[in-house]
Amino acid sequence: MVFAAASMGKWMELASALQKRDVLRKERVILFTESKETALYLTERLRKELNEKVIVFTGSSDALVREEVIRNFDARVAHPADDYRILVTTEVLAEGVSLHRANVVLNYDIPWNPTRLIQRVGRVNRVDTAHDRIHTFHFFPTEQANDLIKLREAAEAKIQAFIEMLGADAQLLTEGEEIKSHDLFQQLFSKSTITGEDEQQESDLEYLNLIRKIRDDQPQLFERIKRLPKKARSGRVANAGESAPALLTYFRKGRLEKFFIAGPADKTARELDFFATARMLSCQPDASRADVGPDFYPLLDVNKAAFDTTTTEDGDGQPAQAARDTGAKILLRLRSKEVRNFPGYTEDDEEYVRQVTRLLEDGALPRPTLKKLAEAFKTEAHPLKLLGIMRRDIPSQFFQATRAERVRHNFNPREVILSEYLVAK
Repeated sequence: MVFAAASMGKWMELASALQKRDVLRKERVILFTESKETALYLTERLRKELNEKVIVFTGSSDALVREEVIRNFDARVAHPADDYRILVTTEVLAEGVSLHRANVVLNYDIPWNPTRLIQRVGRVNRVDTAHDRIHTFHFFPTEQANDLIKLREAAEAKIQAFIEMLGADAQLLTEGEEIKSHDLFQQLFSKSTITGEDEQQESDLEYLNLIRKIRDDQPQLFERIKRLPKKARSGRVANAGESAPALLTYFRKGRLEKFFIAGPADKTARELDFFATARMLSCQPDASRADVGPDFYPLLDVNKAAFDTTTTEDGDGQPAQAARDTGAKILLRLRSKEVRNFPGYTEDDEEYVRQVTRLLEDGALPRPTLKKLAEAFKTEAHPLKLLGIMRRDIPSQFFQATRAERVRHNFNPREVILSEYLVAK
């Protein structure tokens, strides 16, 4: 649904819609705006004039407010609250937070980059949402105002281009590569991609479909899984070919997810990719649970140290085994003293290297870009040549970090999600 209102009548249009439209009057609503000042202004009027239960979250909000938002709008919390029906927020909550107790997204301002619209809707359109439909409402400028800024045409043109290219990520993920949209369409909608049945290549959609199947067929089990606390742990007898005793740990820091495994003889942990981790964690429903050994915590400390080494900007450690995935290898290369402390950098060069490092730490670069960088890095050693490769192969869009993204990073401590202890037979 699209609204168009002059600046003086925009609030009146919003107030009318919230009072008259059933979905806006009854459901939980996430209201996005582009500025902190507008968010505070709307919150005050919603409370005073419409008597709405409203909470506001901006870049100036603290962790306590964020926790209140999660308790009221995240469907996965153990003890949900009903203190607020409307959340007014800026781009600071457009990524990384689940808000799927709500099923309505209202864009009071339209961003210039339409991918932000997708990110906003993604906060409520989650795998385990209880809602059958997601509703989105947008405010566009009036015809007079739009004649000056052409926002509507810009947004519609970009969205149409995204549709033609099958998604907002197409341009960013295939920078410099020849792509045919029909080939991409066939790949995206092929049986192997949807079901994960391709024997030649693993797909994480296979595991996503498993989660959906559990959700639909075993709702009680799905609810138990949702309620698993962080730092959950379990043990099992190691399979043939697996070293034991050993500890596998799943870490998360914001959008970055990593998996490490360590044994008693290891001084550093070995990093695993998602598929290797999923295979190790897989078991039958009737599998017996083994006791966790006395070396659980020492091994956990080894895994923590490995995670911190690969995600701390100032770390000097370079564990060879922890650099299994492409992003980690590039990150270790950039953290090496000869690259990081190269005296020939200008101030702009130094800042660029720091920005690329942060992108790698956040897992924000797609696999095609990482692969291209890794191939080029193999044949070059000089820091200035590596710098040229990065400037050539990393699209500029990835460096358009907003203040909201920087603030959001501050709320992302390292989290231990779960651990599996392997016991020898």
